[in-house]
Amino acid sequence: MSKQVIKTDQAPAAIGTYSQAIKVGNTVYLSGQIPLNPTTMQLVSDGFEAQTRQVFENLKAVAEAAGGGLQDIVKLNIYLTDLANFAKVNEVMASYFKAPYPARAAVGINALPKDSLVEMDAVLILG
Repeated sequence: MSKQVIKTDQAPAAIGTYSQAIKVGNTVYLSGQIPLNPTTMQLVSDGFEAQTRQVFENLKAVAEAAGGGLQDIVKLNIYLTDLANFAKVNEVMASYFKAPYPARAAVGINALPKDSLVEMDAVLILG
């Protein structure tokens, strides 16, 4: 099995022992993205909607670096520190995706790195 590391400066640099994404064949596994500005490596905002949009922008940048886009995502995992934001996730997601939508899970958790309110990871298929 040959693994190809996907890396772009258009998304936040990895802040640990992981890659932004790994490509195996035509499948790309995108690591979790939190709402960091890729230039400053700081949270974009305290607001949930702005954070969610930044996460989608970060995922988009990594997907594009792999040769695909958000529409190639087949599985999306969303981690929320407050499940009351679930409806807002759907609203923001609708501005980034069109049908057929990816399979998805949304999970409530206690905390995220850098006190982020949202994190997402994904799997996409190229071609």
